[in-house]
Amino acid sequence: MHNQGRLPLSPQERRKREKENKRNAVLKAARKLFFEKGFKAVTVDSIAAKAQVSKGSIYLHFDSKEEIYVQILIANNIEFHKNVADIFRKESSAAELLIEFARIYTDYFINDNELFRIFMAFMLRADQMNLTAEQDTYLQRMTNDNIRIISEILQKGVDSGEFAPGINVRQGQNAIWGLLNGIISLYLFTSAPEKRTEKIHSMVSESVNIFIKGIKKTD
Repeated sequence: MHNQGRLPLSPQERRKREKENKRNAVLKAARKLFFEKGFKAVTVDSIAAKAQVSKGSIYLHFDSKEEIYVQILIANNIEFHKNVADIFRKESSAAELLIEFARIYTDYFINDNELFRIFMAFMLRADQMNLTAEQDTYLQRMTNDNIRIISEILQKGVDSGEFAPGINVRQGQNAIWGLLNGIISLYLFTSAPEKRTEKIHSMVSESVNIFIKGIKKTD
C-alpha cells in the first residue's frame, strides 16, 4: 500500500518555513502593539518580547520598527486590492458598484479593527513615523491605487449617463472615501460590539445611497 501522506520537508524547505513563521509572528505581535500603544511608544524590544523572539532575530527579517510598520500596511493594501480587483467584471450599474465597493471596504475593516487604527494613524500622522521617503511614497501610491477605484466607478457612471456629467470625479472619490472612514471610525470604537457591524453597514448604506441620489443624472 502506497503512503498517501505528504513527503517530509527537506532541510531547506523546513528552514524557509521556520523563517516565514517567525516573520509572521513578528508582524502579528507588532500589529497588536501598534494598535494598543501607538507607533511612537512601541520599540523593537517590545515587539521581540511580544513575539517571543530575540531582538537580533527581528533584525534578520526587518531593518527597523518603521519597516515592520510598512510591511504590515503593504501586506494589507495588497490583500484589500485582491478583494476589489474584480469588481468591474460584474455586469452592474455604477451605483451598484459603488455600493459594493463600500460594502467590501467596510467589511474589511470591521473584520480587522486593529488594521483600521494602524491605517488611520499612517494617514493622519505619517510625518511623525520616521518613514523613509521611499517607504512613504510607496505606501501613499498603494493607498491611492485602492482609492482610485472609486473614481473609476464614478467615471463609469458619468460615461454611461447614469451620473450627471458635471460632477468632479476626484472630489467625489475623496468624499466617498472620507465618508466611509468617518462612519467606520465613529462606530468601530464607540458602539457596543454586538451592534457595531449592523450600525456601520446600515449607516454606510444609507449615506452612500444619499450620495448616489445627489449625483444621479436628472432629465
